[in-house]
Amino acid sequence: MALEILTYPDERLKQISLPVQQVDDSLRAFIAELERAMRAAPGGVGIAAPQVGCFQRIAIIDVSARPEIASHGRMVLINPEITSWEGMVKGREGCMSVPDFTGNVMRAERITVSALDERGEPRKYHCEGYEARAVQHEIDHLDGLLFLDRLVSRRTDLFRRKRYASRKTA
Repeated sequence: MALEILTYPDERLKQISLPVQQVDDSLRAFIAELERAMRAAPGGVGIAAPQVGCFQRIAIIDVSARPEIASHGRMVLINPEITSWEGMVKGREGCMSVPDFTGNVMRAERITVSALDERGEPRKYHCEGYEARAVQHEIDHLDGLLFLDRLVSRRTDLFRRKRYASRKTA
């Protein structure tokens, strides 16, 4: 069964997630389902467990579909923690949990994030630009925050997302 993406204004999206206590086969099976949900969304480059109603500190980020962007490829972040950041830059963000809008948000331009991977091994990533933005966005979900909570200005930095009708072929 496919995981259902919670959407704003669902109150569960404000819930703070708990640390993962054990990395095991059942957690890896959940991570595989979570990744399928991310890849099923058009343009999806990240997803956090709370977006599907699982309130554990798990996020997946993969911006590698955009070859012009420096990235680490697919990153599974369990209990992630941003240990350093520098430079602030404004950029446009969207979210599967806020399907009708995008918005301008200030984020660190470069970050270092420490986390466990899906084998339970400690990892450290130095991210910049779009990848750093995606990591910060997903970690916000773990803390019960949406990009709407970080808009530069609700009046001038929130935009209705363009919708394109999907064409079905017979």
